[in-house]
Amino acid sequence: MIFSSARSYPPTGTFAPVKPAEIAALLRLEVALDLRQRAAWAGMLLYVVSAVYVAYLAVKGGLGTATWNALFWIILLFAAFNALARSFQREDQGRQLYLYTLVDPRSVVLARALYNAVTMVVMSLLSLLVYTVLLGSAALVEADLGQFILAVVLGGIGFAAVLTLISAIAARAGNGIGLMAILGFPLVLPLLLTVMRASKLSLDGVAWSVTSTYFGGLILLDVITITLAWILFPYLWRD
Repeated sequence: MIFSSARSYPPTGTFAPVKPAEIAALLRLEVALDLRQRAAWAGMLLYVVSAVYVAYLAVKGGLGTATWNALFWIILLFAAFNALARSFQREDQGRQLYLYTLVDPRSVVLARALYNAVTMVVMSLLSLLVYTVLLGSAALVEADLGQFILAVVLGGIGFAAVLTLISAIAARAGNGIGLMAILGFPLVLPLLLTVMRASKLSLDGVAWSVTSTYFGGLILLDVITITLAWILFPYLWRD
């Protein structure tokens, strides 16, 4: 048994406490579900490799730093949509009712956001590796690698946070993939522009005193998104 006992649905107060035991149990559930569907991970990696390879075939003549950076984030954005669209789509009504009776909805959304964040960080770093192998690492010669990798990690976490919330809204509305695309792009655009700017400055080797503003903005956007999910998800879950 993953959960010890059933209980009544919790109140939807904004400042309800975090429940680490429930979150840990839900994370184990997510891992167990993905282990049963290993093809999903293979599909995500195949999507990334295929997209990077097509880009390689299209730009064999070489890329400037700005284009190299923009193309990387475009590929990663579509990979994030492909990977995270299933976050709330793989559950039938029975499983949703089961979770509804056992756990706090905030534990559900935090567990999903954490799991998706880890997924996106891993996929972002793997995408960067494949990208540099196929399209070359000339853009990284003068870069501050520490700052650039930090931008990749924060960008992946940001994509996970935004798309987890959008996936929950789309799933409850009953029009998953289509609605997620309609809502997702406008909401993810500020994050995308910020992370592209931060990573471009990192590739140019700009000092931390300049780039810290953009990294601070990335962290702030991530925190705001998680806070919104924390507040709004119980109402989505209840409906």
